[in-house]
Amino acid sequence: MTIRTLQPPAIPVKLPAPRRWTYKDYCRLPEDGWRYEVIQGRLYMTPAPRTPHQRTQMILSSSLHQFVTARNLGEVFPAPIDVILPGLAEPVQPDIIFIGRKRLKIIKEKYVKGAPDLLVEILSPTSWHADRNVKFEVYAKAGVKEYWIIDAEKREVEIYRLEKDRTYSLTRRYGAGETASSNLLKGFKAAVSQLCP
Repeated sequence: MTIRTLQPPAIPVKLPAPRRWTYKDYCRLPEDGWRYEVIQGRLYMTPAPRTPHQRTQMILSSSLHQFVTARNLGEVFPAPIDVILPGLAEPVQPDIIFIGRKRLKIIKEKYVKGAPDLLVEILSPTSWHADRNVKFEVYAKAGVKEYWIIDAEKREVEIYRLEKDRTYSLTRRYGAGETASSNLLKGFKAAVSQLCP
């Protein structure tokens, strides 16, 4: 993930002094086309995703939504959506999240406060390092049960499951011609060639 120094925006905005960023600080940032996240008190900035990323996000979020809705399993949200992980991130904006029916109370008016049950990040040139390292550790500590990492360029899907010690283990890496299946959402499958056309 590229970390960039903020340039003065066109509209005057009072930015906080260099220190731990908070959700309140985040809410004062300009809507300028950058994607902002606050992870462990640090501000991360990335440009808007490219079209292959958005295509993969749309295909998977639509499939997940149909599967979850048909079975009344909970709710699916695509980015942008703020996810507050208390003590860890205020907020992150995963590409897709699923929250199970029994935990829908974590969905608030402005954000989701708590760990989603399943979370998806689609790698891009400016986000792959954070998705595989910084966010990887934060999502595990927060208790996200299943984490998908999709590399649309390589046409690969990696699915990780949360272990009891709050670390992730790779369930399986799926390549072109294979069909990825969720451990958490039994019966949900997605062909890699369709996710990454």
